[in-house]
Amino acid sequence: MGYRFSNLTAACQDDWRAYIEHDFVRDLGDGTLDENAFRHYLKQDYLFLIHFARAYALAAYKSRTLADLRQAHEGLKAIVDLELGLHVGYCQEWGISEADLADLPEARATLAYTRYVLDAGSRGDLLDLHVALAPCVVGYGEIANWLNAQPSTLRGEANPYDAWIAMYESEDFQSAMHAELEWIDARLADVTPARFAELCTVFRDATRLEVDFWQMGLDRTD
Repeated sequence: MGYRFSNLTAACQDDWRAYIEHDFVRDLGDGTLDENAFRHYLKQDYLFLIHFARAYALAAYKSRTLADLRQAHEGLKAIVDLELGLHVGYCQEWGISEADLADLPEARATLAYTRYVLDAGSRGDLLDLHVALAPCVVGYGEIANWLNAQPSTLRGEANPYDAWIAMYESEDFQSAMHAELEWIDARLADVTPARFAELCTVFRDATRLEVDFWQMGLDRTD
């Protein structure tokens, strides 16, 4: 019997729960998150998206099939042509100008996670890269679903972060998340126990770096 993405999260359960249920996420869900902490996170997330696009460019280079090449191209195109523009617009709603974003230095947590993803993809194969990206691609969708299952989560105008939750519970994002899960599951099904152990290390490290990214936002650290 082959492995699945759920085996990755089970093997790294403590780190995965620390990420999904981080205090930043909880405070965002109940509307108590400090607005300056959210602004700091938004600024750094803009920089992360740029490196996310680079990761999809690397995925194109690493692709051995036309299907994987097309998937990487679509991911890169979506970030560069759509998501970055939407993120800039959302930042403007929070009083962050495009000029502010252009001159923004990277926080250490941003540097650590984005460079880890690119390094994992450079030294490994396409599956290593997808597993390193999974805490973001899959995790944000799971976070939105987890928040909606919590009785403390506020929705609508009562929560200034409602639009953030709505973004990741949306049909488009949830569909992309499930497509990514299917891609990863199909490839995990054929890996050996030794290879799975390697991928667990990649996934655990990437998840821990995502935890640090939340903490960076919460503490507003550079």
